[in-house]
Amino acid sequence: MRLATSLLLAAATLAAPLAHAADPRLGDAYKFKHSGWTYVHLSGTPEQIGYQHGYLLAHEIEDNVRVYTLEGVHKDNKPWSFFREAGRTVLWPHIEPEYQAELKGIGEGLKAAGSKLDVWDVVALNGQEELTGYYLPMLNAQQGKPNPPAAVAPGKCSAFIATGSATKDGKIVIAHSNWSSYAEGERWNYVFDIVPTKGYRFLMDGSAGMITSQDDFGVNAAGIMITETTLPMAVGFDVNGIPEFTRSRKAMQYADSIDTYAAIMREGNNGGYANSWLIGDRKTNEIAYLELGLHNTPLLKKTNGYFVSSNFASNPDLIRDDTPGFDPNNAESSMNARHIRAEEFMKQHYGKLDTTLAEAYLSDHYDTYEHKVDAGKRSLCGHEDTSPIGEKVWGNLPHSASGAVTGKVMDSDMAAKLSFIARSGHPCGEDFHAAPFFAAHPEFSWEKPILHDMIAGPWTAFTSSEKSPTTTIAQR
Repeated sequence: MRLATSLLLAAATLAAPLAHAADPRLGDAYKFKHSGWTYVHLSGTPEQIGYQHGYLLAHEIEDNVRVYTLEGVHKDNKPWSFFREAGRTVLWPHIEPEYQAELKGIGEGLKAAGSKLDVWDVVALNGQEELTGYYLPMLNAQQGKPNPPAAVAPGKCSAFIATGSATKDGKIVIAHSNWSSYAEGERWNYVFDIVPTKGYRFLMDGSAGMITSQDDFGVNAAGIMITETTLPMAVGFDVNGIPEFTRSRKAMQYADSIDTYAAIMREGNNGGYANSWLIGDRKTNEIAYLELGLHNTPLLKKTNGYFVSSNFASNPDLIRDDTPGFDPNNAESSMNARHIRAEEFMKQHYGKLDTTLAEAYLSDHYDTYEHKVDAGKRSLCGHEDTSPIGEKVWGNLPHSASGAVTGKVMDSDMAAKLSFIARSGHPCGEDFHAAPFFAAHPEFSWEKPILHDMIAGPWTAFTSSEKSPTTTIAQR
């Protein structure tokens, strides 16, 4: 029944933008809904891509802004106007013209669709990760103000990349689950197929209004496959650097090798949204691990083996200079417990890894600290709402509505077709229901306007140029 419903919705939403084709900026843009995701096709110049994005997703972008506005007040002690101004004065001057044009285009598309949001709302939305967890703590320290517990560099997401002797066919397999608040996560369910006039076509997951994946997972036509998890407790922010969201977008669009990807991410590094990047090149089956701190950016490569990532820092110099609060020996913490479990999983399935096992990895509930199956804050498939402890490292209270909100997997053969498999909601397939959650935890009632049921969809394949659910190449 759910699939049949998504097919009907797809037909309706696919037809909608075509009725407004009088504006040439819309070009061949379209969207449709499928299996809990919204698929969005954008193409053209930066201005056209932006306009299409803003016009087609105007209501969804407004909804996204409402989420971050409410979270900003309750988690960061800042009104939305603060982030608008920081986007305008701190981030905008260091965004290159190509992406300024796309951001302006989103603003124009919003206006054409009847929205009151403008380009500064769009910049603030794109800059949320680096403004809340990096710029704001630095600013509070400079001003001698206390920093809210949640206004820190986040430590969320589970991922791996493997190749050579580690995988079933000797080629690359990559997997990632996005961890976020459920309010953000229930909206982080977009697949963007983007065809720019310059650079490579790419397919990525994302969220309405954002020009980069931001969680991050994607592949481009040059065969570069990427994902990441955040570095825990990262500190430092260079106000004169290039915003992370534009560097990650540029790397996705222009990189044709691992070295090129790393170079783009390193150039103008502002320290914002510091991540451990997992990068693969399907042309060579080489994989890499880039720890991108503000001061240290080590890059490791291999053609046999794997890299796992669950928000732990590895390089000793990086731990010392960029994540000084991170304790790799704290087995109780989410990131270290998941690191241990990730290594166990890789060793158990070494030489057999494929997309099916990648889905199992993202769905895993084993807690290495408690030595039992327990879907909670320490499982690879995170369910922080079930945890009576909370995660101090990133300021989450006990039973916070947060955890794994999507899962994505891909192998080299899929990458060659610009395709990946994704599940909306918890990768394990369990649903989250808001009403019983609020009844049991009234301390989170402030989230009622933005937090809804998060229903898991099926594992579903998405491919570039897709125009209806019937063209997907796999569904489980």
